Amino acid sequence: MATSTQDWIEELKGISVLELSERIKALEEEFGVSATAVAAAAPAAGGGADDGAAEEESTTVDVVLTGSGEKKIQVIKVVRAATGLGLKEAKALVDEAPKPIKEAVEREEGEKLKGELEEAGGTAELK
Repeated sequence: MATSTQDWIEELKGISVLELSERIKALEEEFGVSATAVAAAAPAAGGGADDGAAEEESTTVDVVLTGSGEKKIQVIKVVRAATGLGLKEAKALVDEAPKPIKEAVEREEGEKLKGELEEAGGTAELK
């Protein structure tokens, strides 16, 4: 068990993104909270104008894999490169499509990733 916040953070750096996501979901269920509600409230709490928060939201997108197509292996390779997931985790993510690949990325980066996924044979959309 971690003895300090810094030790805990170092431990989290060593796990996969999929495992981290599972841990977050477990914490949300255990304590009856939502990490997304806290993240959404953070810009408003910063004291900025509502226009700034709306402008920030419009410049970020979620890249969602909607299908793997016939060249599933190529799509898995693109997902691995984009997310840093291991082979098993990337394959599971592709198999479970439609699934978000990356969330809250800059629009330009999202469009580039969508293009790479489509070039590899998959289908994706920006939300």
